[in-house]
Amino acid sequence: MKRYAGAIGTAVAGAFGLALLAANSTSATTTVSMEELGRSLFFDTNLSKNRTEACASCHDPEFAFTDPRGMASPGDDGVSLGDRNAPTAAYASFSPAFHRDKDGEWVGGQFLDGRAASLEEQAGGPPLNPAEMGMPDKAAVVERLRENPDYQANFAALFGADVMDDPDAAYDAMTKAIAAFEKTDEFAPFDSKYDRFLRGEAKLTEQEELGRLLFFSQQFTNCNQCHQLATSAIDPHETFTDYRFHNIGTPENLALRALNGVKPGTIDGGLLNNPAVEDAAQRGKFKTPTLRNVAVTGPYMHNGVFKDLRTVVLFYNRYNTKNPERLINPETGKPFADPQVPDTLSVTELTHGPALDDDRIDALVAFLKTLTDRRYEDMIED
Repeated sequence: MKRYAGAIGTAVAGAFGLALLAANSTSATTTVSMEELGRSLFFDTNLSKNRTEACASCHDPEFAFTDPRGMASPGDDGVSLGDRNAPTAAYASFSPAFHRDKDGEWVGGQFLDGRAASLEEQAGGPPLNPAEMGMPDKAAVVERLRENPDYQANFAALFGADVMDDPDAAYDAMTKAIAAFEKTDEFAPFDSKYDRFLRGEAKLTEQEELGRLLFFSQQFTNCNQCHQLATSAIDPHETFTDYRFHNIGTPENLALRALNGVKPGTIDGGLLNNPAVEDAAQRGKFKTPTLRNVAVTGPYMHNGVFKDLRTVVLFYNRYNTKNPERLINPETGKPFADPQVPDTLSVTELTHGPALDDDRIDALVAFLKTLTDRRYEDMIED
């Protein structure tokens, strides 16, 4: 947890730097960039009711912009505990706006159910969520912004002198600044071993190369059915998600629900929880997550039910194997639980390809580890 505290401490130092810039400014020009303002806001715990939570609390840059505190994130009130695992904010800026494609399928957006159409809209959600940062309304958030003279100066310089007089305008300005920070290279450096391999700067091991070939295969695995966006297997900006919504039959996380008080058997509607979606056929579907940094961002699945990356690969393999031993969850010693919403399963994608043996499962895991950004490579477990 020292690394977590260090991230917030670094941010405080950065905020102090912003204060010096504002204090030393004698002109009407912008004192900081939109991205720098967004950085300060991203780490600011004063924007939560009890001044204990920031964006970085659930999306800690020291942990690949995920929450290191458990299967789900605790709230600012010290009591609330979510029912979903916080997705990484890394590479989130590449998700298209929430929309329907030419085939009528839902694509994109932010959050696991796509309910925020854009990064800006996503940034505006947590401060007002009573189970997260807990602020009562936009005006209360803006009052917290007004407490900081540096924010007042920087907001005025970037968005207009009167922006703080209008709570809606000031709140929108705050979300734009946070989104601008999230669009920087800090969130998407594309410098993993895989990226360096594509640029000829690194060589994959035989096992990693086998995993790469299997991953992009149209015949031997189903990985790229949902986790490949570009048509080329060597696209330098592959984000390893199709940004679509699928029901893969993830088991209920009873351990989490024993902690957060959600009644066992409760079904998370996923995409159907999105206010824009009314079709019952979307129930239980969640947005495909990026696989970048997947080796260091466990626990896994929308509810954090699996601890180990290899377990995730075995879980997918259960749809193609007839070996009863392959139906066992190694983390529990029991068979993988049945899907909660069996009627909307992405059967075509899940059953594509043959069953995998241990060598191929291990190769896929080895390849997935190569998708780890350089700054997190020391976190990879052997």
